[in-house]
Amino acid sequence: MAQHNTKQKILDAAEVLFAGQGFNDTSLRQITSAADVNLASVNYHFGSRKDLIKAVMDRYLGLFMPEVNQALKQLLAQPEINVKQVFECFVGPLMGLKRVRRRGPEIFLQLLGGGYMDNQGFLRWFIVNHYGEVLTNFSRCIRRAAPGLPSAELFWRLHFTLGTVVFTMASSDALRDIARNDFNEDIDVEGLVHKVIPYLAGGMEARND
Repeated sequence: MAQHNTKQKILDAAEVLFAGQGFNDTSLRQITSAADVNLASVNYHFGSRKDLIKAVMDRYLGLFMPEVNQALKQLLAQPEINVKQVFECFVGPLMGLKRVRRRGPEIFLQLLGGGYMDNQGFLRWFIVNHYGEVLTNFSRCIRRAAPGLPSAELFWRLHFTLGTVVFTMASSDALRDIARNDFNEDIDVEGLVHKVIPYLAGGMEARND
């Protein structure tokens, strides 16, 4: 039980620091200090810094990806689909991350964005190799929903989509406060996600003149 608690403390501390500071700017010393453990404990439970990063991500991915995959498969079974429907496949699984922690959806997207911005190539390799079927089904859905989009343009638009989602979720508290104070609109995190989806779908489907 003590070893389990130590591992959990390391994961919890690393998650908060990685989400708040990014992967590149977070040292093992900061993590061990926040978790109140020694470096040997990190090496014992995770083996390396990269393996710790993968473990932090997989705590969310292990719940998120199978649920997304199921939603995408159901969508692929439909005769016609659009981009908005594809993005909506992610909403339920994303909100389900509250099972990990209350702010799980926001933290997960900050971690995902951090892995992308900090150029953590090994993390992308980990996701592709462990959740390749999900990525394949997502690609199939997008291709069916936006068949005229060239591969290079699809890359850029998905990049802009991820950036928008990460920024929105990282700023969710501030955005909800502004909506409440300036527009008398009380919105929760799930409502915020539903608000951004039509914007993302519009950008993905925009004419490429």
